[in-house]
Amino acid sequence: MPVTAEDLDAAAASLNAALEPVVDRDWSTVTGTGDLNAFRTAEHVGDCLLAYAAQLLTRVTDHYVRYETALLPDATAADGLDFIVTSAGLLAAIVHRLGPDARGWHPSGISDPEGFAGMGVVEILVHGEDMARGLGVRLDPPADVCARALERMFPDVTVDAEPWTALLWATDRVELPGRPNQAGWRWRGAPAGE
Repeated sequence: MPVTAEDLDAAAASLNAALEPVVDRDWSTVTGTGDLNAFRTAEHVGDCLLAYAAQLLTRVTDHYVRYETALLPDATAADGLDFIVTSAGLLAAIVHRLGPDARGWHPSGISDPEGFAGMGVVEILVHGEDMARGLGVRLDPPADVCARALERMFPDVTVDAEPWTALLWATDRVELPGRPNQAGWRWRGAPAGE
């Protein structure tokens, strides 16, 4: 089954359920992704999701649409979470609206709506996990959403693990016994056969 707009909605709902109870905390003081704190990670995710929507909508196939979004200086953690959820909804609307022949540029390959939906799911869940860890909460996304995103974005990954763990392994967030780490991981943006 393909990754869909509904999968984006489910990933965003999962993230919202995990992080909404901790929006009263100062996200700028806890770990997010890499050198980013949780607040800047939220900003990064929202920006990526909007960029994916723009790539599909404009159908630019040789570069990123030239803009960047950011949270305002007085934005709160709740605003950061709203930014992710809103951006996910906008990407989902674009994915839902466009047919499978639409294409947009991404460094990992010119992609289709399913690919951008898959990228969005991975952004939401993997960076969401980074934020959740820093905030001391648990992200528990739907297994079927993780399985579809894993199959579309990492078609060569075959591991004996439940889909969420496998997705975290594919993006170098966890180790699996007997498996090499995935430092330098990359997903496949282009549709199969292209």
